[in-house]
Amino acid sequence: MISQLRPHQLLALSMLRQSLGSGHRRPMLQAPTGAGKTVIAASIVAGALSKGNRVTFVVPALSLIDQTVQSFWQEGIRDVGVIQGNHELTNSSRPVQVASVQTLQRRSFPDTDLVVIDEAHRWFKTFERWMDDPYYEKTPFIGLSATPWTKGLGKYFDDLLIAATTADLIEAEYLSKFRVFGPSSPDLSKVRTVAGDYHEGDLGDLMDQPQLVADVVSTWCNIGEQRPTLVFAVNRAHARSLRDQFERSGVRAGYIDAYTDMDEREEVRKQFHSGELKVVCNVGCLTTGVDWDVRCIVLARPTKSEMLFVQMIGRGLRTASGKQDCLVLDHSDTHQRLGFVTDIVHQTLDDGKPKRGQGAQAERAEPLPKVCPSCSFLKPAKVHACPSCGFEPERQSEVETAEGNLIELKGKKRKYSTDDKRRWWAELKGYACHFGKTEKFALAQYRKKFGEWPYRKRGVAPATPSDEVRSFVQSQMIAYAKRQKQFQDRSAAA
Repeated sequence: MISQLRPHQLLALSMLRQSLGSGHRRPMLQAPTGAGKTVIAASIVAGALSKGNRVTFVVPALSLIDQTVQSFWQEGIRDVGVIQGNHELTNSSRPVQVASVQTLQRRSFPDTDLVVIDEAHRWFKTFERWMDDPYYEKTPFIGLSATPWTKGLGKYFDDLLIAATTADLIEAEYLSKFRVFGPSSPDLSKVRTVAGDYHEGDLGDLMDQPQLVADVVSTWCNIGEQRPTLVFAVNRAHARSLRDQFERSGVRAGYIDAYTDMDEREEVRKQFHSGELKVVCNVGCLTTGVDWDVRCIVLARPTKSEMLFVQMIGRGLRTASGKQDCLVLDHSDTHQRLGFVTDIVHQTLDDGKPKRGQGAQAERAEPLPKVCPSCSFLKPAKVHACPSCGFEPERQSEVETAEGNLIELKGKKRKYSTDDKRRWWAELKGYACHFGKTEKFALAQYRKKFGEWPYRKRGVAPATPSDEVRSFVQSQMIAYAKRQKQFQDRSAAA
């Protein structure tokens, strides 16, 4: 029996049905870390089974095979076989096959009616061969990812479906709020860049300097509030060094890397949840498929990768009993380069072609956050008084002198012209028509956006809604559904 679906999960499935129904065969479904992609995946599989279709669900790591099978069982999907080595559940006759991409690289592709690729941002040449194979030309391939921003992914997937953003789910209280501190600012000017990210060896030498490692530990002891914490390190030597520093400071700490076997990893997880371990230092292996109760994230490694950054922070955004927010201790200045994870939004898949102004900063008009000089809290852009300690830096003059004129510099604020508002009204009407809503629904959404009724609302033909309009309406619907549930819960309690 599939778990009761939340509004954004229902919306995801609705968008997927419409995409496939309109002729797309390679949709990419984006849902933030913690949005419940397992439940969405199980619903997709159950829907395919109800039509008599065979499904292959592909995971990018061997460690995710058993976890996926267990998750499907919990959702009532139990006729499952496994394609991975000599796994005890190997049975090609079962309608659902959970496969590791590593095994598929060495075998022929299975006979299937639907392929679902989990964590699809982790791209493999095997997927290219499979999707380009003429035999599978009409077979739907559905990608699932919280961060489908891999370069060139748009060459293989033809429709990006964003059911909700991280900001949407935080606002609706399905994900945790977060606070960020940036106590250290390493000089990365001499660190080389390889394949779009910092050189791991150079980073390890820099970040493992004794004073910086000690700073990671002492900062956590001072402001980490003894929270259950994941530390992301540069490499294995750096992660072990951090673990040892925590231990010498009297903090029980564990260690995991890509070579840690499953039994040992499970033991670390149990000790973490029991409170025996306060901190787990890891490198490159706790960024996907982890649903631990994490309440503090330590970034002890810089990155230029938006995907890695969002995945790391996402480990701490799951809600839990008694959890008010997630504390992020950023020793890498990554927030000051990329912004908050809630700022990083891409409305299209990358088609592999060079673009001017790549990355989140190109799409984001807002300035980046800044560190409070008093307490190191990373405060949002345009916030003057620090939300953490209340410090107000002395305001500097924003007046610039130009020859012959005085120019006052002000922050940019989006202004909507009459044509912009007319476009929004047309697209909101188009959204209402497409999803079977009334014109009153479109009017309500317009008023929420602009605080007024549309001027000359008659005579405007419905238009295909843009990503901007769709995203706005989706965020409003998620927030409304959350408020309704809270009202129902309060009524039931009364």
